[in-house]
Amino acid sequence: MVSIKDIAKKCGVSVATVSKALNNQSDVSAATKTKIQKVAAEMGYSVNVAARALRTNRTYNLGVLFADDRAGLSHEYFSLILESFQREAERRGYDLTLINHAIAGQKTTYLKHAEYRNLDGVAIITADFSDPEIVELAESKLPVVTIDHIFDRCPGVLSDNSRGVEALVRYIHSMGHRKIAYIHGDWTNVTSERVSGFYKATRQLGLDIPEHYVVRGKYHDIEASAEATKILLDLEDRPTCIIYPDDYSYIGGLNEITSRGMTVGNEISAAGYDGINLAKFMNLTTYEQNTSDLGKLAASKLIRIIEKPDRIPEHVIVTGKLIEGKTVRKLL
Repeated sequence: MVSIKDIAKKCGVSVATVSKALNNQSDVSAATKTKIQKVAAEMGYSVNVAARALRTNRTYNLGVLFADDRAGLSHEYFSLILESFQREAERRGYDLTLINHAIAGQKTTYLKHAEYRNLDGVAIITADFSDPEIVELAESKLPVVTIDHIFDRCPGVLSDNSRGVEALVRYIHSMGHRKIAYIHGDWTNVTSERVSGFYKATRQLGLDIPEHYVVRGKYHDIEASAEATKILLDLEDRPTCIIYPDDYSYIGGLNEITSRGMTVGNEISAAGYDGINLAKFMNLTTYEQNTSDLGKLAASKLIRIIEKPDRIPEHVIVTGKLIEGKTVRKLL
């Protein structure tokens, strides 16, 4: 069986250097790290998981929490974040476990489940952050990282929600639109930031947006968006462009618009949010969130506070980009 000593001898470096390289630590140069990892692979070296766990007092297992009854893993945005999170975690030598409300068929809390699985830390990717069980988990001694929410003791990885909606409004305005409506999702911190971004941009552009142009809908809900679109299209002075809560919800608006014999991009303009593959297929103007960086940074930050618990939690904002589709018509 190949040992770290064998790899050190082959590479002409110390055992400590090999250990650091195989654990992807930053105090080994990239060139040395690559050489050692390549030699280890060629020699058929594999980590002794049990020995590593005993040596470090860690299980190298991260929990992932999806507490979303509406979409969860079926939502492309969140599934892409998870995919990126998993890639980075596995690259750093960690496995993943989805945590829930049950242990062997018995109801339990998220924290109890995480403790039962002996997880090193948990990433909360989507949840109702006001849920007492979520708050209990975030305030526990277990390392936790959150996506698009901030708890005082946990690092948060945040999408640029306010600036994203601002970018959409400014682009729509540049296309000649002055009557811009916004259908937002359920009221959360994310929604609050996006609505603030909408009003900030419209105010700076000198637009007088009627109160009834801002309608509450639901994220990832076709029917709710169809109903909200109906309300807006029934107005005597209806908007020329509608921004939807997300790309998937836009389908509801599209259904309502086409049922009236109208065409998106002609009689009415529209924009989405998220930048999922569906939006690109439909040539939808949208704001693409950087799911790759969101997931990767969440994994990196969680592992950092696991391995260096004395670090002060940091929050980071991840910037996305505007996608100019064909659904926003240029007005003369």
